[in-house]
Amino acid sequence: MKKLVILAIVALGIISCTTQKVNKKMELPSEWKRHTNIYEVNVRQYTKEGTFRAFEKEMPRLRAMGVETLWFMPITPIATEKMKGPMGSPYAAADYTSINPEFGTMEDFKHLVDEAHRLGFKVIIDWVANHTGWNHIWTKTNPEFYLHDPDGSFHIASGMDDIIELDYSNQNMRNQMIEAMKFWVREANIDGFRCDLASWVEVDFWEEARPKVETLKPLFWLGEFDELENPEYGKVFDASYTWTWMHKTEEYYKNNLPLQELKDLLKKYTAIGDHSMRAWFTTNHDENSWNGTEYEKYGVIAKPLAVFSVTWNGVPLIYSGQELPNMKRLEFFEKDVIAWNGNYEMADFYKTLFNLKSNNPALRGGDPAASTHLLKTSADDKVLAYVRKNGKDEVLTVLNFSKEAVSFTIDDENVSGIFKNVFSGPVKDFAQDKSFYLPVGGYAVMER
Repeated sequence: MKKLVILAIVALGIISCTTQKVNKKMELPSEWKRHTNIYEVNVRQYTKEGTFRAFEKEMPRLRAMGVETLWFMPITPIATEKMKGPMGSPYAAADYTSINPEFGTMEDFKHLVDEAHRLGFKVIIDWVANHTGWNHIWTKTNPEFYLHDPDGSFHIASGMDDIIELDYSNQNMRNQMIEAMKFWVREANIDGFRCDLASWVEVDFWEEARPKVETLKPLFWLGEFDELENPEYGKVFDASYTWTWMHKTEEYYKNNLPLQELKDLLKKYTAIGDHSMRAWFTTNHDENSWNGTEYEKYGVIAKPLAVFSVTWNGVPLIYSGQELPNMKRLEFFEKDVIAWNGNYEMADFYKTLFNLKSNNPALRGGDPAASTHLLKTSADDKVLAYVRKNGKDEVLTVLNFSKEAVSFTIDDENVSGIFKNVFSGPVKDFAQDKSFYLPVGGYAVMER
């Protein structure tokens, strides 16, 4: 009898340990989101060939640069009716479950995803749920899936005459949209979605779609909306855009606004909390093509803003070619290959930042255990300084947001001890030296 009891206890212990291990494994799939970075891939303009196979050759270089997540702009076929330019917009889909032949075949894409996973990447794809192109397959098979004007014609999306809007009061359409999203997870084993114009779609669709699609596997959900403007969407998505910040920083630079306005805005973003993350960026496909390169928009503070994007609380997002750096606006509706020259002058810059983001717990995005402190300096009208902490780990970031060189000191109770500069190596002991000098466009990132 005693032996049976002992065996039962041992068995229960084994089951308990096994359960703990399983639970731990179940928690792990989402952890990568906190330390990841996102690299937006414009397949059309990335190579002369403009194909998945051609881009695949670039992936080892990007992995060596520290890139962790690849976001592919829409990979579905482009509608030809009312198409813009000679090649059309990838955001005007003709079919949700096929590959744009411009990029290759379904097998090519599956091969790319498999190779990306082998190299250690996650892969997310652009998902355009608000609208389709004019001759999307649904316009023939299910015209009731669309919004219609009083005269019966398809309703054109706001400001974009090559696309028409879907009707989210139609539950059958919703079901088909969810099935289309499942298709890419099931068939290609992708790791998530970047949801285009997410706030143009009713929030209850995303609330319905996410758990249904995730019956296949846990996914990363990046929504194109600003949580300051659409807080209800933040309950569904892992990360959201920071459009308000992006526009405000451009306005700050071009119109010489007080730096305090940026600091006040950061406090508003921080007040949202850590149930979701913010995605920080200096450019993307829309901004580059329509509003200018990051250097046109931000001038001498472009690089400090790039540092900010990686070291502030959230997830950094960069665009194809920023590692050059890219100094030209890329055409959107026609072929216009990035001007690669074999010199990736910004690659080490991003590698240093991405590796720090990946390895230092203080930079984990949306981690309730981490904290961010804006610091008091003797040049608060010119310098943005902050320290992020998570247990014993700390990262100090100091950015020159002015148009002149600046000397200053940091005298703040939130920073003390010895820090090492991650770019140049020097060590600073704040017990002995609190002074800094930053040239125009200067920055310092230090850890302890």
